[in-house]
Amino acid sequence: MTTHDEQPVLKVEHLYKSFDERPVLVDVSLALHKGENLVILGRSGMGKSVLIKCIIGLIEPDEGTIYILGKNTTHLDHKALNEVRQKIGFSFQGSALYDSMTVRENLTFSLKRNLNIHDPQQLDAMVRDALRDVGLEHAIDQMPSELSGGMRKRIGIARCLILKPEIMLYDEPTAGLDPVTSSEINQLILEVKQKYHTSSIIITHDITCAKTTADRIIYMQDGRVYLEGTFEALDRKDDPQLETFFNYFKIQHQ
Repeated sequence: MTTHDEQPVLKVEHLYKSFDERPVLVDVSLALHKGENLVILGRSGMGKSVLIKCIIGLIEPDEGTIYILGKNTTHLDHKALNEVRQKIGFSFQGSALYDSMTVRENLTFSLKRNLNIHDPQQLDAMVRDALRDVGLEHAIDQMPSELSGGMRKRIGIARCLILKPEIMLYDEPTAGLDPVTSSEINQLILEVKQKYHTSSIIITHDITCAKTTADRIIYMQDGRVYLEGTFEALDRKDDPQLETFFNYFKIQHQ
């Protein structure tokens, strides 16, 4: 059960980011609570992916502060920032697997680099456990090119889970997937939360993903936090900005 009595595990305060003088994030503030799935919903080009990349440290904001697990990451040196990053799993939109490595090698590389684990038996056990959790233990010796889009998504998530993260960040987890595979990824996100007790931010423009996975939704418009609430609360709002999303969802489920 999600509780807001504790300090947020992640907090963003007054974040700004522009590219070539074009504002992409404008005074964005949000909090992620322990055990919560927070969906950041919005159309493409509204700053969602830039926000998540600022949180993980891949993009430096122009202004603002980011707190992760109580630490102000905007003022950490490289070593300290990497220590915080090890507690965060980032599921990239394109899965970001190494094409020249097998599934096993993709996952063991992460363990060797981040946790300095090199014992073959320990590596094999940890890889198999992570793959079992995403339903793909049978793919352990396959190459990424042999996998479907949905399978690559699952392997990308397994590579995050193998490090036992406290926070998961999902960037467009269902992008480019058919409805059945999208539904499977949505269910996996819920299973990850239950088994690993993660707190997650899910970036998406997929209203079904938002409905399925969210405890709470932030709707972004023009780089700003426009509305916030549960799916049901936002669905009840008479707001033209939300109409396209919620009408599409209703048509899909008639």
